[in-house]
Amino acid sequence: WYHDNLTRHAAEALLLSNGQDGSYLLRKSNEREDLYSLSVRGKDSVKHFHIEHTGTSFKFGFNEFPSLKELVMHFANQPLIGSETGTLIVLKHPYPRKVEEPSIYESVRVHTAMQTGRTESDLVPNAPSLGTKEGYLIKQGKIVKNWKTRWFTLHRNELKYFKDQTATEPIRALDLTECSAVQFDYSQERVNCFCLVFPLRTYYLCAKTGIEADEWIKILRWKLSQIRKQVEQQNATLSS
Repeated sequence: WYHDNLTRHAAEALLLSNGQDGSYLLRKSNEREDLYSLSVRGKDSVKHFHIEHTGTSFKFGFNEFPSLKELVMHFANQPLIGSETGTLIVLKHPYPRKVEEPSIYESVRVHTAMQTGRTESDLVPNAPSLGTKEGYLIKQGKIVKNWKTRWFTLHRNELKYFKDQTATEPIRALDLTECSAVQFDYSQERVNCFCLVFPLRTYYLCAKTGIEADEWIKILRWKLSQIRKQVEQQNATLSS
């Protein structure tokens, strides 16, 4: 349940989206090198508590513990007190760094950026993984309208697809700066389909589930919104 460089906003999004009352995680504080932040969900909000690492122990308020394990065991039976509202919070459920569905972690972080209006660089400095996604999708052919399973990777402004997950060279790399729209598509006989509209071609893709298709659409639309913001900022700079 130690999440290293997870930001405050991303911690809140993870605990509110996938956690429950009493879920908690530990992360580095961005205030000082010797500080950690314990983020705990209580009902519909997340509280953050400082923990100071002295080198030999962990100080939490007026208490001092030789290890993090003893700190957690102590507060599993004794409520923490929220400083602002006085809400009593108990540490019940550690939130693991590795969750069963890997895409949840990234999509929640991206969702945080979408909700707060932040960009990739604002949310996690120098983190190339933010806003990435990969997985198998079924793609319709350009000339022969048959469907083939391909491995897709999304990184920054490029959506690449490969013959399979083991292939090292992509069949094609799509530049999302040229994409005008991403939307669900109901024109195909298959379900869970969506399309990407480019000037010279519309790409039709299908996911295994509606949830997976929705995840792809959301993250791709977010990418397009970020691209538009960058273009608007560049145009504003040029005009000024």
